[in-house]
Amino acid sequence: MPKGIPNNRYTPEFKEMVVRRVREENMAYNEAEREYGIAHGMIQKWERIYLTEGIEGLALERRGRSSKGRPRKLPKEVEEDLLAENQRLRAEIAYLKKLQALVLEEERHKSKKQR
Repeated sequence: MPKGIPNNRYTPEFKEMVVRRVREENMAYNEAEREYGIAHGMIQKWERIYLTEGIEGLALERRGRSSKGRPRKLPKEVEEDLLAENQRLRAEIAYLKKLQALVLEEERHKSKKQR
């Protein structure tokens, strides 16, 4: 859409009227498109919203991309539990690395003795 041309905003009542005419009078989307000057994709979208959410759904503003926003902060106790688990796992990894190094060293020592 060219810059400077505002998008049309339709009232919930208008949306409901269009959807009801399409559904109750079996009006074709192309016919509704010509009569109201609205793309049939928009009418289909309104109809889908109407069927899933009812009339109230048509009143909601649905423009642009939905914001993911900031990630929610975890409750303090959950955060503390996760930090403690992280610390425990790091210690466990360090222990396993040292154990693996000792086992490898012992195997090398045994293989040298056997030669």
